[in-house]
Amino acid sequence: MAPRGASSGKGRPSGRSTSGGASGGSAGGAARPTGGKQSGSRSTGGARSTGGSRSTGGSRSASSSKTGSRQFNSRGAGRTGGVTRPGEAPVRKPEKTLGGEQVEGRQAVRELLIAGKRKVKEIWIASDLDENDVIGDIVQLAKNERVMLLEVNRRKLEAVARSEAPQGVIAFAGSLPEADFADMIKRRAGRAPFLVAVDGVTDPGNLGALLRCCDGAGVDGVVLPRHRAVHITPTAAKAAAGAVEHVPMAVVGGLPQALIRMKDAGIWIIGLDDAADRSLFEIGDLATEGVCLVLGAEGAGLSRLARERCDMIVSIPMRGRLSSLNVSAAAALACYEIARARTA
Repeated sequence: MAPRGASSGKGRPSGRSTSGGASGGSAGGAARPTGGKQSGSRSTGGARSTGGSRSTGGSRSASSSKTGSRQFNSRGAGRTGGVTRPGEAPVRKPEKTLGGEQVEGRQAVRELLIAGKRKVKEIWIASDLDENDVIGDIVQLAKNERVMLLEVNRRKLEAVARSEAPQGVIAFAGSLPEADFADMIKRRAGRAPFLVAVDGVTDPGNLGALLRCCDGAGVDGVVLPRHRAVHITPTAAKAAAGAVEHVPMAVVGGLPQALIRMKDAGIWIIGLDDAADRSLFEIGDLATEGVCLVLGAEGAGLSRLARERCDMIVSIPMRGRLSSLNVSAAAALACYEIARARTA
């Protein structure tokens, strides 16, 4: 069972990092020549050299085209996998994105057009859809931005839809770009960071509703783990009602390590867990500092490593028979409590 309560003071929990990689040669030792006279040396991997000596830096330079070797323009290009031949342009890494190319639902599509942060390729509208203010806005905004509008049969539209209720509107757009995590945790003049970290939420509807709460409460950014967590799907974008266009989101390889980096940047980590002894309403002046609210997954709550890196763990007081709230409802209460303290 995870420990209850919260750590006090400004002391940071220390963690030990282990790098358990074994070093050494191959299990069978050095390879021996099996016969014949060799003009060069044999490598342990079984590949023969053609008379040249092996460099210790791991980077080869081909002296002639007869050997068929590639030549690196720089050592950096070779290390990152950007191998180029002389005269070729360097290989660029693909832009990191969150997905979200298919946007469904009237509010989500309207906010996509209003934000104007990514290219919208085309918009499908069901041919039997009744005219209303939101649809009128979508049509006008699409015309202003010269986005192709197509009236399609509702059956065809719903066959392409990936959410339960697309509301007769689907937009096809470019991917949502990831925000830079290092930039997100920087302090800016006159404003301490207010962040939310999501620890393993896998339900897209919950993530979308959570992002909508974050936008309303003025959260500066949301941190998502790359693995074992949902990102931006059509269901998440629809539930967010356009918040995905306005809330910066950074994806990190490991949330525990990201929390350590936040601490190093002077950000306090507050975990929300129904097993905590301290109430959400006891955060006090800490909410006015740089703060990151960590929300656990549905059912499981905070993971052990994320919990260990929290400076304070709080819970929402439950006066009824149920012991906890849905993660998006809990996010709404906690985010607005912090926002209230920051604007008081």
